[in-house]
Amino acid sequence: MEEILLFEEGNKFDAFLSNRERGLRIPLAQITEMNNLLYSGTYRGKLLMDHERTYMLREALTTSSFPFLFGDVLQRQMLANYKATPPVWKAFSKLSTVPRVAPQVGGYRFAMAGGDQFLPLVGQKGEYLASERTEIRYSITVDKRGRQFDISWEAMINDDLGALKDTPARFASAAEKTEHRVTTALYVHNVVLATNARGNLSANPLTIANLETALEAMASFTDAAGEPIMNRAKFLVVPPALDLTARAILTSANKMGLAGATTIAGAPDVWVPTTNVVANYGLTLIVDPYLTTLDIAAGNPLSAVGGWYLFADPKDIAVLEMAHLSGHESPEIVMKASDKVTIGGGAVNALSGDFATDNIFYRVRIIFGGTTLDWRGFYFGGHLD
Repeated sequence: MEEILLFEEGNKFDAFLSNRERGLRIPLAQITEMNNLLYSGTYRGKLLMDHERTYMLREALTTSSFPFLFGDVLQRQMLANYKATPPVWKAFSKLSTVPRVAPQVGGYRFAMAGGDQFLPLVGQKGEYLASERTEIRYSITVDKRGRQFDISWEAMINDDLGALKDTPARFASAAEKTEHRVTTALYVHNVVLATNARGNLSANPLTIANLETALEAMASFTDAAGEPIMNRAKFLVVPPALDLTARAILTSANKMGLAGATTIAGAPDVWVPTTNVVANYGLTLIVDPYLTTLDIAAGNPLSAVGGWYLFADPKDIAVLEMAHLSGHESPEIVMKASDKVTIGGGAVNALSGDFATDNIFYRVRIIFGGTTLDWRGFYFGGHLD
């Protein structure tokens, strides 16, 4: 009977990671003991009575093998859920890793300016002037964030709603929301990244004409030496309140324009359609629900239309860089091992809870952060204050 149970339990997990893939190393002696127990009925060279063998097998079935396997099931389910709904911020952000955790600086990013500007004339026997270069350094840090959840053994036994299966999904959702919120907080209502002096800040609402002005402004930005750069907006990011407005702008074939002053007093103005070139510009619409949430939380005034943002392709000009700690790019979910042992000295399944309270503990952890980089790939419209 025990051999059949072990075989069936093993088949359930054939599709998951092997011990080697999980980084687990089970001593050869332990494997040999299990084989001897199963097939020859011996334990450490001693032939066991039937009831002794049954007891040893049942104890073995409650030790470390199945909590590890079950732990993998939880983590794989959580990672699958996490990847199934990619956050919108990843499209217009640069993704990276850093080697350290805050409060230390996680890493530095450097930008060089100069050396590639217009070359001046050099007269006969004239001296070649030196090229000046400047260095810009950006610091980026990541922070540890997480939460734990505990459930009693009784609640686990009596749960008809699948609370255990629900825990990884909730932790995955929490990790996804946290990364999304941290990223949006870096650029929402950012009047340091966007300023009037730079020409990438406007109080104008989202219309075809105002979007045309913003696109032209971004395309006209130059480098530190005043040289033209390839700067084409790729992403239009709006709150949910501007979703339909943005879609109308990006899909409309025409826009309406005034034909001119009428010659007959009191006659109505005549509006004629003209081509909406913005629809063919190639902008990708992204609706970020955290724009509204964070604006309200910060007490920023919101008009009926709200703020809107343009981003360049991060491969061309990166405005945001979001990073995880190296080696911890995915959320981590773990269970607390039980501190109970059987009378025979074997470890107890983590799902049996701890010694003092029978509580079962779960924990999720992410290590994530970011920084703002080049303002030239950014435009903030609908600014109110």
